[in-house]
Amino acid sequence: MHTMPVSALDLKLARVCELCPVCRHARKQQQGLAFRLVKGIEQDICPFCRAYERVHGRKAHQQKQ
Repeated sequence: MHTMPVSALDLKLARVCELCPVCRHARKQQQGLAFRLVKGIEQDICPFCRAYERVHGRKAHQQKQ
């Protein structure tokens, strides 16, 4: 896997995802409407979810390990 350096903008965008109530609920519950919504939009629509993945190395809906 090729890793690119994380920019300051990526950090700011990822912070929005960290604070997003829908994404936080999806990460915590791992089921339900919020989970399906985040899982469905994170790669194609949401720039915050994409930045979260670049910064943290995991999808926006995945729990910390």
